[in-house]
Amino acid sequence: MTVRVVLADDQPLIRAGLRVLAADTPDLEIVGEAGTGAEAVRLVEEVRPDVVVMDIRMPDMDGIEATRRITAARVLMLTTFDDDEYVYGSLRAGASGFLVKDMALEEILSAIRVVAGGDALIAPSVTKRLIEEFAAGPGPRAAPRPPRPADGVTEREREVLTLVGRGMSNQEIAKELFISVATAKAHVARLLAKLDARDRVQLVIIAYEMGLVTPSTGGSTT
Repeated sequence: MTVRVVLADDQPLIRAGLRVLAADTPDLEIVGEAGTGAEAVRLVEEVRPDVVVMDIRMPDMDGIEATRRITAARVLMLTTFDDDEYVYGSLRAGASGFLVKDMALEEILSAIRVVAGGDALIAPSVTKRLIEEFAAGPGPRAAPRPPRPADGVTEREREVLTLVGRGMSNQEIAKELFISVATAKAHVARLLAKLDARDRVQLVIIAYEMGLVTPSTGGSTT
């Protein structure tokens, strides 16, 4: 199966590097490029890609607003270390993953495959600050968020959700709970359905909202 990709970045060199590398990768096809968020939104409607690689900072419309408007594709955000304040907003907008721009291009291509497959990916270098940003909420004067209801979630599913919130993979969850990987995957699938979450990144958010995970217990999410 070929993953159809749109590249949205106002830096032509970034787009060119990914385009050239993807040209030698049989399972990835670049079907369009955009230099602004607004262009990205229009392009996604036209070509219906599987994944959009989206820069956060772009003219005309930033990547967060563009992500919020895109519903027909998964979005993989590209960030830099000084973009951390935008990560929480991107999660809320529906992004399925985050990478830093100084990662190897091959790693970015691998991340595209992960996101296209329905999983979520956050670069370890931004995970800690992402967790802190989420825990801090929209600002120091904001009222605490009320616990998120979890109607229909079983005790075992709560255990799984807690481990997802800590950044554990299905394999790690299976080992921790002494269950099979297939069973862990099934629990995660049921959580996605019950909690109306798009992917594992949103499950991480929910785990924090429910108070199942705190910054001191969080980990890398992959």
